[in-house]
Amino acid sequence: MSSPVDPTRAVDRRTLLQASAAAAALAAGSARAGTAPEPLRVLEDKGAGFPLIRGGVPATLLVEAGADPALAHVAEAFAQDLARVGGTAPKRVQRLENAQGPVVLIAQLGRSPILDALVRGGRIDVRDLAGEWEAYRQIVLDHPAPGVPQALVIIGSDRRGAVYGTYDISQRIGVSPWHWFADVPVRRRADVTLAPGSRRDQPRVRYRGFFINDEDPCFSGWAKKHFGGVNAAMYAHVFELLLRLKGNYLWPAMWGKAFNDDDPRNMVLADAMGVVMGTSHHEPMTRAQEEWHRNTDKGVTGGKWDYATNAENLRRFWRGGIERMMSKGDGKGYDCLVTVGMRGDGDEAMAEGTATELLETIVADQRSILADATRRPAEATPQMWALYKEVQDYYDHGMRVPDDVTLLFADDNWGQIRRLATADLNRKGGYGVYYHFDYVGAPRNYKWLNTNQIEKSWQQMDLAWQRGARTIWIVNVGDLKPMEYPLSFFLDQAWNPEAMTLEAMSAYPARWAGAAFGPALAEKVGALLTRYGQLAARRKPELLDADSFALGPVRSDGKLDGGDFGRVVAEWEALERDMAAVKPRIAADARDAWFQLVEHPILAVANVYRLYYAVAWNRRLAAAGDARANGFAEQAERAFARDAEITAAYHALNGGKWDGMMAQTHIGYTNWQEPRQQVMPAVRRVDGKAAPIVFVAPTLPADQIVIEAPDFVSASGGKGLNWRRVPHLGRTLGAVTTFPQGRPATAAADGVHVDYAVTVPKGGPLEVALELVPTLDTTGRNQQRLGVSVNDGPVQILTDSLVPAPNATTTQAQRDWNKAVEENGRTLAARFPSVAPGRHVVKVWRIDDNVVLQRLVVTTGA
Repeated sequence: MSSPVDPTRAVDRRTLLQASAAAAALAAGSARAGTAPEPLRVLEDKGAGFPLIRGGVPATLLVEAGADPALAHVAEAFAQDLARVGGTAPKRVQRLENAQGPVVLIAQLGRSPILDALVRGGRIDVRDLAGEWEAYRQIVLDHPAPGVPQALVIIGSDRRGAVYGTYDISQRIGVSPWHWFADVPVRRRADVTLAPGSRRDQPRVRYRGFFINDEDPCFSGWAKKHFGGVNAAMYAHVFELLLRLKGNYLWPAMWGKAFNDDDPRNMVLADAMGVVMGTSHHEPMTRAQEEWHRNTDKGVTGGKWDYATNAENLRRFWRGGIERMMSKGDGKGYDCLVTVGMRGDGDEAMAEGTATELLETIVADQRSILADATRRPAEATPQMWALYKEVQDYYDHGMRVPDDVTLLFADDNWGQIRRLATADLNRKGGYGVYYHFDYVGAPRNYKWLNTNQIEKSWQQMDLAWQRGARTIWIVNVGDLKPMEYPLSFFLDQAWNPEAMTLEAMSAYPARWAGAAFGPALAEKVGALLTRYGQLAARRKPELLDADSFALGPVRSDGKLDGGDFGRVVAEWEALERDMAAVKPRIAADARDAWFQLVEHPILAVANVYRLYYAVAWNRRLAAAGDARANGFAEQAERAFARDAEITAAYHALNGGKWDGMMAQTHIGYTNWQEPRQQVMPAVRRVDGKAAPIVFVAPTLPADQIVIEAPDFVSASGGKGLNWRRVPHLGRTLGAVTTFPQGRPATAAADGVHVDYAVTVPKGGPLEVALELVPTLDTTGRNQQRLGVSVNDGPVQILTDSLVPAPNATTTQAQRDWNKAVEENGRTLAARFPSVAPGRHVVKVWRIDDNVVLQRLVVTTGA
């Protein structure tokens, strides 16, 4: 990330006057530029437009000497991108009069004499950028100067706006944000033309980012092996990835690590590149948890992490963090979003019975430190309070913080948002959401691979947006590496939640796949990603064991019915076959990316499913003295060995570039915590001669009728609400719910229902089981309602009281929540005393928001 330009040195008055005068003269002598009706875009040929690359030679790149360091960093990355595409690095200049031919100017409003002159000369109108957060405009100007036939001007309303405007061009000419972090290749093009015109964009969510967490052994081990530690050399790649994804906010790796203490260059580089640094939900005042346990002999820390008994030491510790933040020496400090509040040491709950009064005192004292150490009012420093786990209880019981502090709500660690605002939507600090793609905790860890559906995160974060969570979106990505696809989606949605419509979300897999592997394979690869996400989310691999799904019977003729387990394994094997059919069409230079992004997760998770399926049959048959158990024991042992082979193949990619990144144990869980090493599940062998293993197709119970939620025959809206299908959301075909989300409850009298046709073969009692995508009541009532009726009969109101209880051990709430997150489903049932045989209509009525239906199972004679 080095640059031949030193962006931090002072610029003398003569240089500024020369640049300003030259630009003003050039602008004054040129005709006013018009804006083409089409937006600035990449053309497929040499047609009229801005020649970004001609014959492999890029346009000259201009960043002025006095520009913010973030512009120098992005210019260096952009120069490398142009070389990746065209084969040649661009010429770099700092003054317009030194340029010849086409020029790309990267400029920040208010810090560019050249831009100022173009604005004064009427060439560019920047009124809609002034004062905006991270906005940018890309505009092509004709004949801006003698010797410069055209210029592409990338203008940022602030420094990050300029960065995003530049990386946006990189992405649109074919440089993936994942070009380094997933080895996505860049297609060479001798000629790249941008259509004339102007394009403006800016984010809708203010802070957008991710949290590297649970990073041992994978991320940490990989960083130590390749960079000597979790240091600035490594973080340079993380910062660049974040910015290329148009994020701006990072919680760094924290277990046994201290971002600012481990390598003092970390903080400096983050700020220089334009990254806003934060700390996790339990690390206040820019301090890493690990720092509390270091340097105790230097008077920095000491004693118990308990404000009731050790407040003075804690205040001293926190003041040191803010003073370090201000050590930049410019009076503004390093760019940080400060976490306030407090949890127990080691990301635990504070002492039982902690009063909200104490936490309010803690926040007040932290703000006093902020005001004193920064020498400005506390509200001048961005702050957030994370309402994570038990901290939400304090909020629900009435604790409040000053209006300028952002309230960061959280999900239940498994993708269900727990709480959103119900009032005071215009509070100054606003609201945000802390979401999880990775977690360590009950009922089991999930941190090995991506097991997240973008359809689920889309539905939940769309709800968050509609309910006013618009200041912070941050997601826990664990080791980062396995989460390329869902992280891309999360940050794309965060950039503009309103543009990420249901249609845009549905088109996203193909769009993302096409950017990585080419348009010809976009639909096929996108479909693989979608199917993988759905199958992996059904039951995360860490939650698998021999009892995860039901086996069918051993028939009287000895043939085996695989049951639900067999059906699931068959779907994984079909996905493997379809993936293998696409693989030969992947370009040679994209094979490493293909393995990381598509092939490896499919092979790895399918293999673990096969492993436990074989173990299940081994135990069933061994218990019956059936020697066929031996064949399944061998299958299980082969699958266990195959798991190590798949991991080794990943670690060998690209000369070992990712060696260590897949070291996470994932086979052999016996409780919530990961096994220390991979453990082969126990299998038994039986003496005797084995009969051939023959499977038959699984059968469904004759009295059950299964209806997929998207297969409704009609839908009735009302109160501004309409039913819509969300393809693939949930365990099977998809799901339905009402949009817009975030609206108040309706009553049956409002007539918002969706109808399903069912033919009952015999009369009698009827049960309608509604299988829901797990969601939580986000209003604080801890209940969600929906209605069910048959034909024109009365509506039965069903109430789902699912609440997260990850810290409980024996309660029914704990068991219910565990089952819901393990199975990625929740079932409520309505019973009707008697129906006649024949055709009927089952109606499902909307009552409360955020209830998502995925399937109906109708049982006759119940």
